[in-house]
Amino acid sequence: MSFDRRLAEIAREFPRWTIWRSDAGRWWATRHHPLTAAQRASGCAMTVDADDPDGLREQLRDQEERATTADP
Repeated sequence: MSFDRRLAEIAREFPRWTIWRSDAGRWWATRHHPLTAAQRASGCAMTVDADDPDGLREQLRDQEERATTADP
C-alpha cells in the first residue's frame, strides 16, 4: 500500500489528529485541540510518533483511551 494511502487511512481513523511522515521516515500525529489539565495528568501528549503506521495507530489508540478516561 502506498505511503499516501496509509496516511489518508490513519487520518480518517483519527480525525482529531493531523498525521504526517517526516523526511527521516518517522510517522507523527499531533492533536487539533489543546489538552485539558485532566488529560495532561492522565498522560496524554499533544504529539506522538512511531517507526511505522501500525505503531502510530497503537500510539493513537492509547492516547484516545487516555483522553476518554480523563474527561468522562
